[in-house]
Amino acid sequence: MMRSLWTAASGMKTQQATVDSIANNLSNVNTVGFKKERLEFKSLLYETMKNAGDIANGGSPVNLQVGHGVRTVASVKSFTQGTFERTEGPLDFAIEGDGFFTLMDVNGNAIYTRDGSFKTSILDGELMLTSSTGRPVLGIDGEPIVFDETIVANKLSVDERGIFSTIVDGDRVELGLQLQVVQFQNSQGLKTIGGGFYEQTVASGVPIIEVDNEDLEGSMVVQGALESSNVQAVEEMVKLIVAQRAYELSSKAIQSSDEMLQRANELKR
Repeated sequence: MMRSLWTAASGMKTQQATVDSIANNLSNVNTVGFKKERLEFKSLLYETMKNAGDIANGGSPVNLQVGHGVRTVASVKSFTQGTFERTEGPLDFAIEGDGFFTLMDVNGNAIYTRDGSFKTSILDGELMLTSSTGRPVLGIDGEPIVFDETIVANKLSVDERGIFSTIVDGDRVELGLQLQVVQFQNSQGLKTIGGGFYEQTVASGVPIIEVDNEDLEGSMVVQGALESSNVQAVEEMVKLIVAQRAYELSSKAIQSSDEMLQRANELKR
């Protein structure tokens, strides 16, 4: 009975973690570029009470094993494509495909995102393309994208490869600037650091710059649009109900085990 208490408790802990994950998904249902996550579970070690043996020698044809519950082993991001929302903003970009925009964090390290709601900001005396939080957006040369001070944002145009151009004297002229879009061998290995940003890890592999790899199926940059969260609210609500019921059942198992222990203690008197 003590085993059942701990087994049921492990079930309550994992279902609580599930509810936490679902709550995070639902709270970000309107977050640009957000990718939903799900938890994965594995059973705990089994205790073998009796091994299967040779029936002719009095053995059992099957094992007698007792499980000890469940544990959370991983949180998995779903990088499925979100729907596009048209904004017509000249500095709003969405990625169709598996790519990520490349930005720079406060320490000068590369970070990655699917959120293309960019702005122009004055940093170090230069007009740079940045995220909403002021992180510089990097070009294909690995340096921040810097515009000439005479550039007018409403006249900027970006093609599907991320190449910037503008109107000069009625003609469209390329600016020699291009968004750095990268892919990873294992996107699931990326580390989520908040704010819609990711860091590369050993598990994700090094970033592969799309423009440098002709064999890679490239992504398409869409100007004037943002990628919505891929969270489906109805689907998450159904999962929430299932997790809540599983939590209640594990709680009921603890109550039943407690009552059985109480009865056993009464028999000793």
